[in-house]
Amino acid sequence: MKKNNYIYPAVFTFEEGQEIAVLFPDFDVATSGVDEEDAFKSAKELLGLTLYSMEEDKEEIPQPSPISELRLKKNQVSCLVDVFMPSIREAQNNRSVNRTVTLPAWLNAKSLELGVNFSQVLQEALLEKVGG
Repeated sequence: MKKNNYIYPAVFTFEEGQEIAVLFPDFDVATSGVDEEDAFKSAKELLGLTLYSMEEDKEEIPQPSPISELRLKKNQVSCLVDVFMPSIREAQNNRSVNRTVTLPAWLNAKSLELGVNFSQVLQEALLEKVGG
């Protein structure tokens, strides 16, 4: 069963002259950020995409490790990162994909001349066709 909210511990590692590294010990995935805010945003994004991928692949999602059991070095801090999965799932379902279409040359030329946004027109036509 898919959960709506997940909270996992992350370890932030600070090294002089380097981006802040962020590791999720429960998944063995990592990201980084140029400052604390960027690192935290990257961590949330990585956690959401990791969990989404696991859901899609029907993999077992591990229980979060207790933050109190993490063993940290002097240059590391831990914090809990949360994600709201409905928004992650929706964003993935609405991602764009590329499609190649074939048009008569005259229609392509006239459309370019008029500044037609091909993607928008195709989306509108498909939505009308499928009843969206």
